[in-house]
Amino acid sequence: MKKVLILGSTGSIGVNALNVIRKFPDKFEVVGLTVNSNISVLKEQIDEFHPEFVVVKDEQKAKEFSQILNSEVEIFSGESGLIKVAQSKDFDILIGAMVGFAGLIPTLEAIKRGKRIALANKETLVVAGEIVTRLVAENGSEIIPVDSEHSAIYQCLIGENLKEVEKLILTASGGPFLNKDKSVFDNVTVDEALNHPNWKMGSKITIDSATMMNKGLEVIEAHWLFGLPFDKIDVVIHPQSIIHSMVQFVDGSIKAQMGLPDMKLPIQYALSFPERFENDFVRTDLPLINNLTFFEPDFDKFECLKLAYQVLETGGTAPCILNAANEVAVDKFLKGLIKFSDIPKFINTALNKIENHSNPDIETIIECDKLTRKFVNTLN
Repeated sequence: MKKVLILGSTGSIGVNALNVIRKFPDKFEVVGLTVNSNISVLKEQIDEFHPEFVVVKDEQKAKEFSQILNSEVEIFSGESGLIKVAQSKDFDILIGAMVGFAGLIPTLEAIKRGKRIALANKETLVVAGEIVTRLVAENGSEIIPVDSEHSAIYQCLIGENLKEVEKLILTASGGPFLNKDKSVFDNVTVDEALNHPNWKMGSKITIDSATMMNKGLEVIEAHWLFGLPFDKIDVVIHPQSIIHSMVQFVDGSIKAQMGLPDMKLPIQYALSFPERFENDFVRTDLPLINNLTFFEPDFDKFECLKLAYQVLETGGTAPCILNAANEVAVDKFLKGLIKFSDIPKFINTALNKIENHSNPDIETIIECDKLTRKFVNTLN
């Protein structure tokens, strides 16, 4: 029986993780749940899974929650609460499903304790990849990726020699604007950008998919997960989202991992590895799918993808600047304050204005994140 702590239990990854755990009550026990502010859904999750402790990041919501909760669950609040449970509570697996930079520090604390990290939070590796990978090696921790693309690569590399890998091939759906001309980006509405053709995800990651920043972050994440340089990590547009990613080897052969676009599959793999548990999820029917297509990405149209490759090559705090600027710009777009086309412009402005620091420690990364957010919030 593995004890599981879920950071971000009310988001799409967190909910799907609980859907998986529900199928295997003899394999996994939920000991902790954390949310930002969605206390109504948290209450339902507590009633079903009976965790020992919860964290509500929003301090005011935490106070409200403590007044309505009629169980013996221990309640923590704020960023300090997230860090405290990661540092001290009893668990075997941390599911990193929080969105954004906020997931970094508690994940680092769990890594220091040698825990398995089922990682869905891209930002952890994007902004602090060097620090994360070093701590994993030093503390006997392990990262099993939950992103479908990185899970696919992870599975394709089992039993293989990394020195014999020619390149990684990350697949991308192309998002809702694959067949739209860049000229329409000035007038894209929030609803249009949130209308992803294949996946049902949270607002921030869905906008990232529409700009293809999501794929850019995955390129940076793949670099740190698998130790390959940026010029050995390709992106290919695959609208059907059936092949989740591929590995090409030095002899020219390619291994691919396939399946329906269902996040429960990579979540279950990250929880059960190295085993595979039998489940009743819908199977992939290839004759029904019938057609798989692939295209080169348009780097001029999807500028965010191009910027991600650039910051990976630059290194230092450039990926932190990219991530922080993107989080603020996406939030501004979702609130109707800027155009969809402004997102890459704001990121590029931040990269040109904020000083880049080589070999940053965690304090430098935190300060860079704060400085970038403050700067981008002044742009309009």
